[in-house]
Amino acid sequence: MSEPEQARRKSRAPGNRAGAPGQAPEERLAALGARALRYVRPGRTVGLGTGHAASAFIRALGAAKIPVQAIATSRASEELARQVGVAIAGPEALARLDLDVDGADEVDRRLNLIKGYGGAMVREKIVAAAARRVLILVGEEKLVARLGRGGKLPVEVLPFALPHALAEMRRLGLKPQVRRREEGGEFLSDNGNLVVDCGIGPLSRPARLERQLGAIAGVVGTGLFLGIADTVLVATRAGAIRVLGRGRR
Repeated sequence: MSEPEQARRKSRAPGNRAGAPGQAPEERLAALGARALRYVRPGRTVGLGTGHAASAFIRALGAAKIPVQAIATSRASEELARQVGVAIAGPEALARLDLDVDGADEVDRRLNLIKGYGGAMVREKIVAAAARRVLILVGEEKLVARLGRGGKLPVEVLPFALPHALAEMRRLGLKPQVRRREEGGEFLSDNGNLVVDCGIGPLSRPARLERQLGAIAGVVGTGLFLGIADTVLVATRAGAIRVLGRGRR
């Protein structure tokens, strides 16, 4: 029996719950992080995403003391992993990455994603592309009929290219805004680049938009993750965890 099928059967078993209905969001995330441990095997190499869901997984991984090597998608995730005792590997681990565990800001019916609200989408996409399996952890509020419901698509841009990139994004009908930090000043990714949040509506052709944005000189990457996720674990408001699967790549 395949691992995703085992997970689906376990998700229907009595007592497999994200927690009691009405539980706090952090409790639902903790349950997702713990559930994701079923996909981790000792001695493997694991990608660590960035954001609330990924952090919940990192904490669960540290508490479980499963011996793995991990590659983090941000400085924040690397720091948390070290704090909880997860061994960190360098970029050379991308050549043998078994599993990537991350969150998402939107998930459509085909398991396409929008990511990047935390600003780490370029490193997240590199790690996801290198991984043999990509596991995404979300609450059911992140499920959408079409990507774009949240009205924002993050795009990472080289600072030198910003004026050109903004003009080209406007020509595509987007409404770009350079992300700023709450304390003031421009937000910089861990790569030292700017993040532009493009105002969008529901996307009927996300792959086309991904190609158009990728063709703009100075664009490093976008928050569109198309055909990348293999399995999505969804914490429902009723307290269960659903398993949505594309299957092994």
